[in-house]
Amino acid sequence: MLIETKAELGAYQPFSQTYSERQVSRYRVHASRLEGEVLVSGAKNSVLRLLAASLLTSGKIEISNYPTMLLDAQVHLGMLEALGKHCIVEGETAYIEEIVPPPSELVWRGRSIRNTLLILGALTARTGRGSVPLPGGCKLGERKHDLHVMLLEALGATVTETDTNLEAYAPQGLTGADIRLPIRSTGATENALLCGALARGVTTVWNPHIRPEIIDLISMLRTMGSKIKVFGQERIEIEGREGLTGVRHRVIGDNMEALTWLVGACITNGDVEIHGFPLSDLEVPLIHLKESGARVYTGQESIIVRGGNCYPVEISTGAYPGINSDMQPLFAAFGAMSRGESKIIDLRFPGRYLYAEEMGLMGLDYSIEDNLLRIRGGTKLRGAEVTARDLRAGIALTLAGLVADGETIVRDAWQIERGYDRFIEKVTSLGGDVLAE
Repeated sequence: MLIETKAELGAYQPFSQTYSERQVSRYRVHASRLEGEVLVSGAKNSVLRLLAASLLTSGKIEISNYPTMLLDAQVHLGMLEALGKHCIVEGETAYIEEIVPPPSELVWRGRSIRNTLLILGALTARTGRGSVPLPGGCKLGERKHDLHVMLLEALGATVTETDTNLEAYAPQGLTGADIRLPIRSTGATENALLCGALARGVTTVWNPHIRPEIIDLISMLRTMGSKIKVFGQERIEIEGREGLTGVRHRVIGDNMEALTWLVGACITNGDVEIHGFPLSDLEVPLIHLKESGARVYTGQESIIVRGGNCYPVEISTGAYPGINSDMQPLFAAFGAMSRGESKIIDLRFPGRYLYAEEMGLMGLDYSIEDNLLRIRGGTKLRGAEVTARDLRAGIALTLAGLVADGETIVRDAWQIERGYDRFIEKVTSLGGDVLAE
């Protein structure tokens, strides 16, 4: 339960004193079959946004189904503490309380994450000014922050950039406005929601990206007192409030983790029951995988995946409910085990195929033509030393190691633990021969 007194608060150590970011250098992976049961954790791509939303209020926040060991979430809690919050994690629940009102500048010496853009929006909305380290996260080619600058300026802020920081200045507060997104950007939609929640008047976001994580953020903001109306993919209307309250909220399940266990079971000829599988959020990816040989049996609160023949896949990424860019490395691992040619086109981040180069070291037969990745599957992969160049690349390489001859060493495996809660614990419980070092 939430802490009610200063005495109770003093009985706990701050998050920063009880957790430190564990830097895993590599995974050692050997061929193995996944079998058993696994529970999907809270979604990385949702919980980070919910943590940013905690800056909009002085009230108490309780987030359940919290992915405790997620490295990016640990970094975010550290950032919140630097901004005057007191953060406690007990089991799978995070408790956040405000000790002092947040300063306008986030002074942070640790690893940066892309969520600093949402922290900037939340600080500017609440304090009239924000300054944060330039965003980190996965390097996915042209992944700028121009949309975030555009929406802050549309709401009346002056935005500047230094060598190290992004800063916004709105001494009279933000004012609601029409924000027209040129592309359906998840991050820009989230930031518009955070900023609009405390802006004067009505903020209308045209061409938003409506997806499960966005709906989860809207649900939490509504419980905090926000007035938000969603008109499908056309627009979102946010009526600004003078202040928001505390909240108890449960994070949705992680669709990327769920899809990882599904693909892992398929390619290892495994037999895995996945509890907490967000079935309604993954209808389109599931259609493609079922058409390509995945044997999936749905229950009331779980699915069972039984391995079988993998057939080639042909996909292009797109906005929800389609196959998003994060998913395509998993489809590539599936295609590597298929007899025949698979084709992948990433329309969001063209050329996001660095993992294919690493899989090439394992014997993958592939080629890239403009923005088309061709995978000629069916050839037995062999163990090799490879590098996780980003989070999703790393998990695809780890899955490939589960079906390769010999030992696969995945360097920079900390990238994977940025986005997977207790991955080693879960994969080893399923029989996966994966050792973190």
